[in-house]
Amino acid sequence: MGAGLSAIVTGFRGFSRYLGGVLGADAYSKYVEYHRGTGHHEPPLSEREFWRDRTDRQDSTPQGRCC
Repeated sequence: MGAGLSAIVTGFRGFSRYLGGVLGADAYSKYVEYHRGTGHHEPPLSEREFWRDRTDRQDSTPQGRCC
């Protein structure tokens, strides 16, 4: 792979991470990292349980959001 193509791929990956962060796609990984870092003794929620809980909380306490 040439240097130019490598730079484009690296730039695209960085943009993808940024966009995922803005859209909240990395919320579960942040939750797991926080859960482990705070010393909880019970296992973290599964990814499915996490998203269900997050959606339920957003529905029960609506705040200003686009959708």
